[in-house]
Amino acid sequence: MTKPSTDVLVVGAGPVGLLTALGLAQAGLNVTVLERDSAIGDSPRAMTYLWFVLDGLAELGVLPDMEREGVRSLDGLTLRVLRTGEVIEWGKVSLEETTGRPYNNIHLGQDRLGEITLRHLEKQPGVSVHWNTAVTGLTQNDDGVRVTADGPDGPVEYTASWVVGTDGASSTVRKSLGLGFDGITWPERFVATNVRYPFDAYGFNDANMVVDPRYGAVVAKIDDEGLWRVTYAEDADLPAEQVLERMTAWFDAFLPGSKDFELVHHSPYRLHQRSAERYRVGRVLLAGDAAHATNPTGGLGLTCGLLDLYVLYPALAAVVRGEAPADVLDRYAEDRRQKFLDIASPMASQFKRLVYHSTDPAKLDSDLAGPRSVAGDPEKVRAAQLGMAQLRSPQLVPVEAS
Repeated sequence: MTKPSTDVLVVGAGPVGLLTALGLAQAGLNVTVLERDSAIGDSPRAMTYLWFVLDGLAELGVLPDMEREGVRSLDGLTLRVLRTGEVIEWGKVSLEETTGRPYNNIHLGQDRLGEITLRHLEKQPGVSVHWNTAVTGLTQNDDGVRVTADGPDGPVEYTASWVVGTDGASSTVRKSLGLGFDGITWPERFVATNVRYPFDAYGFNDANMVVDPRYGAVVAKIDDEGLWRVTYAEDADLPAEQVLERMTAWFDAFLPGSKDFELVHHSPYRLHQRSAERYRVGRVLLAGDAAHATNPTGGLGLTCGLLDLYVLYPALAAVVRGEAPADVLDRYAEDRRQKFLDIASPMASQFKRLVYHSTDPAKLDSDLAGPRSVAGDPEKVRAAQLGMAQLRSPQLVPVEAS
């Protein structure tokens, strides 16, 4: 079966794919989204939206829903050195003078963002989302792209003028293009958990990094009803199917007070620092984890994906409408790759090495020197937070608010 042609076909219905589709649809394009799963996944994944990604979410029209459903946080990052009890707190330093918002960040599970975006997509004409549809390959020429997939009713073909691959680190789109995905895989296995536990009663702020070679973890507030994200690492040689059997002992050693916690969800996974060698090949573009993958320490994975799509969708819409030359997409691909390789990946790696540090006290003391020099000085904290905006790329074409 061959489906009618569309302007843009987006492969992958994670937040990056759905928001890309939303931006293109708001620009008046016909968009088709293909997703191999049957629905939005609820595994624990990204959940922190830093201040400098919020304007893009506002332009797409989803920020008011996120504000209602998520946690609006003013807290800065808190480092907690488990073995010594030292707490290095950046504190509640407002960025309202820059952002115009009385909070800095939003905490909300990426599955909730996906559900919000789907609601907005349902209001857009010319958009279709196909679940249980796994892409198997693609070919392209000067006029368009042909995509093959296995759908719920058997093999199907789609044709589009352009394709955007947002289908994760194991991207079929990227592999179909023959692109390398160079970098490293971290030796640890990460375990992301959603748990109910009164961390705030033990002095935890909304975003915390617990520094320890064995019990290092990222602890962040998900909602106002006691749900928290705790992500920790374990030896990847341990059997993955026995994660739950080891989890209680880990939490018994980690939790600051009562050992009573409720596990709501968990997801073990391997982490990478990798980038595709190119983010554009002809009429096919990559964004999000299909283009680059990073460990989650510091919340830069989905952050980089959002920053990709903010540049990509208005540029691609302008190209499709004949308002910009196609080479504007090369500038997207080159700049986003440079931002990931030169800034985001090293920053995330530094965060990861700090949280799961070695047992060398001198090395830890050296690593903590920078955070200690910032803590307690509101102007330094503000400057450090504003400095994160270097991850953004300049817009290539104007973005019209929806």
